[in-house]
Amino acid sequence: MKRKKKQFRIEHDTLGKKEVPADAYYGIQTVRALENFPISGIKQYSEFILATALIKKAAVLTNMDVGKLDRRRGNAITKSAGEIIEGKLHDQFVVDVFQAGAGTSHNMNANEVIANRAIEMLGGKKGDYSIIHPNDHVNMSQSTNDVFPTAMRISAVFATDKLLEVLKGLSNALKSKGKAFDRVIKSGRTHLQDAVPIRLGQEFKAYGDIIDNVTKEIQQAGRRLLLLGIGGSAVGTGVNTHPQYQKKIIAHLRRLTGFKFAGSKNLIASMQSMGHFMSLSGTLRLLAVEAIKIANDLRLMSSGPRTGLAEIRLPAVQPGSSIMPGKVNPVMAEVLNMVGFQVIGNDTTITLAAQAGQLELNVMMPVINYNLQQSIHLLTNVINVFTERCVKGIEANEDRCRELAERSPGLATILNQVIGYEAAARIAKEALASGKSVREIVVEKGVLSKEESVRILDPHKMTRPGK
Repeated sequence: MKRKKKQFRIEHDTLGKKEVPADAYYGIQTVRALENFPISGIKQYSEFILATALIKKAAVLTNMDVGKLDRRRGNAITKSAGEIIEGKLHDQFVVDVFQAGAGTSHNMNANEVIANRAIEMLGGKKGDYSIIHPNDHVNMSQSTNDVFPTAMRISAVFATDKLLEVLKGLSNALKSKGKAFDRVIKSGRTHLQDAVPIRLGQEFKAYGDIIDNVTKEIQQAGRRLLLLGIGGSAVGTGVNTHPQYQKKIIAHLRRLTGFKFAGSKNLIASMQSMGHFMSLSGTLRLLAVEAIKIANDLRLMSSGPRTGLAEIRLPAVQPGSSIMPGKVNPVMAEVLNMVGFQVIGNDTTITLAAQAGQLELNVMMPVINYNLQQSIHLLTNVINVFTERCVKGIEANEDRCRELAERSPGLATILNQVIGYEAAARIAKEALASGKSVREIVVEKGVLSKEESVRILDPHKMTRPGK
């Protein structure tokens, strides 16, 4: 059977002519980008495509408002961008995330797709840019230099909104375990050595509060992204834009998204600085670090089940070994660790790219955008499954927790108030050497009566302030 020969149309740009697949909505500049940047095979996240289409729609509505664009073309472009906002034609955004500096290739990919779909709506054929031109009409009053960073901000706001939802779910799950485990006494540990008792519920409530604190940091960083530099055009001066353009396009974006976007008061500064993206990335790094610590704690507390701490049981979600029968591993905590490491690496990339801006533009925006989007998406996905497939199913091994707490030399700490630090230290040392508990030692030596040892060495009392 013969393969059907692929059909092409011929398009031209300022560098010459090229074949473009006949059924493609993208055009010649996108084809050049495909040839120039076969780098990773990774395409843009859907939020970024959506954000770009929202900007294009808001721009064309603004240009019609101020009388720069006729209604016939404007309405077609509006409908075309609207289809992308609805989720259509995303497969036509084919440019690699590692591409031309500043994101010119992505912007032209969007301009061409929107133009060609609008041409079809007006009864023309793809590539007939005399009807609607990607640069002259779709990109009117815009530059890649203000479109791309604005799309970065909008898409980050969208993606962060989803992350905040799953963080709330994680916090709630941790605090729920805090309540369920509130009466479970266990040994606290510092320096990975036995310390004074703590309640398992106190540990889990603390984890929930840690997540809440990071969530607030992310929210604060996200609010800074609501300040948009759209309208700056090429270098932030607003060249080729109407005096009312910035005000009106911001109003359209607020209406289209439901978010309280505002226009930057210094478009030149907004064009150059990647500070707000660094700020958000920094909070994601903070989340990664805190999540790694929590995951590591759960791995330690669940270690065993016979030769480790075994204070908690994590849900068994899959067999743990291809050779050791019956082995189950803390895989959900492990994958959270791995994502955390990736996010920390992404933050380093963002930092290096942010400082690489020169004069009126930072051309490293594509790699900043990709790493930021990846961090948000990875954290959103992993925190969701970690909550559902790990935290919610954690069980306490109450007997094991109590056993280790009772045998911990940390119990001697409460004796500081009874017999002094040095005498208490001798009892702790003897307990370690003999294998007996602190309670047994103090009763044997007559330091405390049996009744006094029960009252004074009550681990529950040691988990809260008191005399």
